This record gives sequence, structure tokens and C-alpha cells, in this order.
Amino acid sequence: MEKQPNQKQAADSFSSEDLISPPAKKAKKSEETGCDNTKDPRISSGAGEEMQEIPSGGEEVIAAVDNRAAEEGSSSCISEEKKGFVFEADVAEDKGARQAMEVVSVVLPDASLDFPGKLSCGHFAIYDGHGGRLAAEFAKKHLHLNVLSSGLPRELMDLKVAKKAILDGFRKTDELLLQESVSGGWQDGATAVCVWIVDQKVFIANIGDAKAVLARSYTTNESGSHTEASNPLKAIVLTREHKAIYPQERSRIQKSGGVVSSNGRIQGRLEVSRAFGDRQFKKFGVIATPDIHAFELTERENFMILGCDGLWEVFGPSDAVGYVQKLLKEGLPVSTISRRLVKEAVKERRCKDNCTAIVIVFRRG
Repeated sequence: MEKQPNQKQAADSFSSEDLISPPAKKAKKSEETGCDNTKDPRISSGAGEEMQEIPSGGEEVIAAVDNRAAEEGSSSCISEEKKGFVFEADVAEDKGARQAMEVVSVVLPDASLDFPGKLSCGHFAIYDGHGGRLAAEFAKKHLHLNVLSSGLPRELMDLKVAKKAILDGFRKTDELLLQESVSGGWQDGATAVCVWIVDQKVFIANIGDAKAVLARSYTTNESGSHTEASNPLKAIVLTREHKAIYPQERSRIQKSGGVVSSNGRIQGRLEVSRAFGDRQFKKFGVIATPDIHAFELTERENFMILGCDGLWEVFGPSDAVGYVQKLLKEGLPVSTISRRLVKEAVKERRCKDNCTAIVIVFRRG
């Protein structure tokens, strides 16, 4: 499936307020971590740039700043934290009008695997394939393991070490994927949006046009609980789209000898400018270097929504946050909310593409 042009509203620019708060207490591993949606699931421009801390702002804010310029499935898991935070995650999917499902996902509230460490680790990801789902499946199988083996902090949090581990994990995964595609004779590609929750720090990495949105309270009441019943939530876009039409991406492609056609596609074919795989386009400047951003979990973080581009073609960030918030206020479980979000996108809003969404809800215990 080649990436098709889509009409998305640009998010508002952000203010300088920082999300980061004093460190919270360490989290413990969940005892309910046996679920991984692996049944049929789905920084900036270079490694030399500093990782961005996510600021807050208006209703829809782009957090990624360039320093230099119905088939449905769901799986719900709960992780409990010492400080009283509980996060519950669920994924739902539908192939929409497509003949095949090329999106895979990962839901791992306990993602430490066999790696030692006292810091808890959760991992959530969506890989959106194009040209098939082989690249997406490969990334799903290897990326998290490569990030852990590259040194994602498990004993003492270090932002630079975490950033380097994620960067190295993406690089290793793409290198292995390209070797596999040569031996297998396939040329699939895949975009990605990935989240790691390590202790109380949340890391977001993305390539391509999959997106992550955070719902954050404007205020908290004296007891520290959310005031969402009476106040709207900020929809904070935590990712940046990587497409050939954007100046920074276009410049790299052109310097590599590629051509961005009038339809906004590389060599007239590929719309995204960063992706796993896409072997035939690597020589034209397509890379798998992610944007990486981070924030600290506090009482003000309500939930996150991860989605492939199919979801965001029919939902704006604030629209999606409002929709999920309404269902949460009705007391519905996250498993139901994720399914309803995808159903609304496909059945009511006529999403034509594959549609996958992960909803991660942060609660006070």
C-alpha cells in the first residue's frame, strides 16, 4: 500500500510552558502484564540533535521542534505504579476499505523482557506498512529488543542515554530489515510511532506519518485528581510528520539525488520521507532516524492516543481527545473506548485506509 496524499489540518503552534515536573517515585512492575497484542496487531532530523522535552500550549500543539529551523481486535492491559499511577492500554484495528491489513501493533505494559533493572518499562507501538506488511512485522519483532539491548536505562534514568538507545535501536532495526528484504526479495516499508514508559518518564519516537497525541489537563484540583469533568483537555501532538513536501525533508532528498514530484512523492511514488525499509528509496534520502521527545508523568497527564495515518485522516487531535474524554466520563473501559474510536473512524467518518488506535489512560490509584 503506497502512502496516499491526505488533507490534515495543521496544529497550532505551542507556547513555552514545560511539561516536566519534579521526579515521581519509582514504579513497580505490574502483576498483570501477560498481555501483548501480537496476535494480528499492526531526533529530529539527525542523531546529533538534542532530544526535545514536550511543551504545552493551545488545544493542538506540535511538540516536535526542529532545532535548526470492520475487522477489529483489542487487548487491554493494566500496570500499577507505586506513586498511585495506573495506566491501562488497549488497541483496536479495522482494515477499513482496504483489501488487506498492513498495520501491526504492540501493547506491552511490562516490556522489560529478560533484561534486568529496577525501573519499570512499558512499550506501545504502531507500525504502518506500505507495499505489504513484511517491514511492519519485522520492526514489531525486532525494534523493542534492539532498543533494550542498546541500553535503554533500567537502573538510573538518563535522558541522553535513553535517546541514544532509541536511536541505535531504530538504526539497527532498519539495517537488519534491509538485509532481510534483500535476501527475501521484497521492498516493503513501514512508518512507526513508538512509546516507552520508563519509571515516570515517557519517550515518544516516530518516523513517517503515524502520530501520538497527549491529553493534558489545564489544572488540577487540591486533591491532585483530574478536573476533566468540568474542563476541556489540551490535545498535544507529540510527533512530527515526515513527508517529502516539507522543506527539511525535501532538502535532504534532493541532496541525495532524489526528486520530489508535483504530487509530493519521492520519485513520484513514495509520500513519506522516513520509514523502515523502502530499500529502493534509501539512496534518495529516505531514512529511519526518528524524532524523539519525552515528558514526565504527573497528575495532569490524562491519556495518550497513538494512531496510524488512517485514524488522523478523519480525526483532528482535539477532536480525538474530546471523543475519548467523553467516553471516559461515561465510565467505559479502555477496551470499549479504543474499539469505539476505531469504529467511529471507519463506520461513521468513512476512513478508507487501515485504521489502528492505541489508547493509554493514566489514572490515580
